[in-house]
Amino acid sequence: MARFVSPSRGFAAASSVEQDVVIIGGGPGGYVAAIKAAQLGLKTTCIEGRGALGGTCLNVGCIPSKALLNSSHMFYEAKNNFAHHGVIIENPKVDWTAMQKQKDTAVSGLTKGIEGLFKKNKVEYVKGWGKIVGPNKVEVALSDGGSKIIDTKNIIIATGSEVTPLPGVPIDEKKIVSSTGALVLKEVPKTMVVIGAGYIGLEMGSVYSRLGSKVTVVEFLDHIVPTMDSEVRRTFMRTLEKQGLSFKMSTKVSKGEVVGEKVHLIVEPSKGGPSDKIEADAVLVSIGRRPLLKGLGLDEVGVKMDNRGRVAIDDHFRTNIPSIYAIGDVVQGPMLAHKAEEDGVAAVEIIAGKAGHVNYNTVPSICYTHPEVATVGITEDEAKAKGLAVKTGKFSFMANSRARAVEDADGLVKMIADAKTDKLLGVHIMSANAGELIHECCVAMEYGACSEDLARTCHGHPTLSEAVKEAAIATAFGKPIHM
Repeated sequence: MARFVSPSRGFAAASSVEQDVVIIGGGPGGYVAAIKAAQLGLKTTCIEGRGALGGTCLNVGCIPSKALLNSSHMFYEAKNNFAHHGVIIENPKVDWTAMQKQKDTAVSGLTKGIEGLFKKNKVEYVKGWGKIVGPNKVEVALSDGGSKIIDTKNIIIATGSEVTPLPGVPIDEKKIVSSTGALVLKEVPKTMVVIGAGYIGLEMGSVYSRLGSKVTVVEFLDHIVPTMDSEVRRTFMRTLEKQGLSFKMSTKVSKGEVVGEKVHLIVEPSKGGPSDKIEADAVLVSIGRRPLLKGLGLDEVGVKMDNRGRVAIDDHFRTNIPSIYAIGDVVQGPMLAHKAEEDGVAAVEIIAGKAGHVNYNTVPSICYTHPEVATVGITEDEAKAKGLAVKTGKFSFMANSRARAVEDADGLVKMIADAKTDKLLGVHIMSANAGELIHECCVAMEYGACSEDLARTCHGHPTLSEAVKEAAIATAFGKPIHM
């Protein structure tokens, strides 16, 4: 369940008055909702039992993984590319302990920052595990011992998600690890198998590949990252292979066990066939995540679920019980920290009588490998499946002057627009800093822009963002200028 730390024992004292809203969970959705609720004048309590604010994202997900991605990229560049740029470093080495310390320092600083925001905004912060015991009542098993009951007008479930287990491959967080254990391996393994070619698996596989591990990615499907545009996905996979990652596609892992210092995996073709064995020093199980709802008392209270085990909500984040809301990973939609934040803000705005709203068509997704892959809106494949008449435009970073000047030109921008109206429907970017470049496209789509609008917007030169303009020119007028 979601988790929280109380600044002091005294701070966890029973609420003297009924709260306007109690939020169970202190991850990106929960803590942002709590701050926004307090700013709107609502008496707000947030419950978290993890021991640090920020949820999976800040503690064992987005933030620490990005710290390691950055550190490992710096090492890779020093080892492979610095000399070409006239920067001579003799025999660079990895200090794994120092790299881990930098990651941990970043995490601890950010969690303490959220505590400060809670105090500043007068959010009551309770350390413990929450359980809904009535439409307007939450019981908290306090981390310091004992329990308390909080009466509230509204409840928001923001407990996030947990790793989806793989039957037959038990995680011990030492040799067979989840994304959490992958952040704190005692040493860089000589060989690693990543089960699952999604965002998390590719990101962590990239970290260890850069640091010297021989990484093999085993994927059940015949392609990586199923939500990604197929053309971009193929280019992305080729680039990862050039960087040293190897792939076993259309492959099922049926069993995994630790034998001595090795992990033995039994694999077989996804569609059936003879089995084979793979050995590795470490295995990362990364086949997805699922809503974390254990111990919340939802069955007893009568909160309904959808057919995928998520909390069922209406367009205003309400469950079938009007005083109980749900946001983030426990409800429909992408399991992304920034999506959870938007859910949280919208939900408390609705509770406060305002018009909270999230446009899920403009929520970006980003894979933080190098190059990054960032997407917003629909893919060309999705457009075809919906029977939409579309036009597309592409531009390669090999023709972008900034990318060529810094010799970081892998990737492309692909844009999809309505064939008749030219309205932007989706943008897909593979490049260095794609996660930053995507946001002008998010803003454009939020305002209903056409590809011609981006094409006629002046972009600074030389910048990577000129590739977005060129892809827009290609979409609107058929051909880019510089390719």
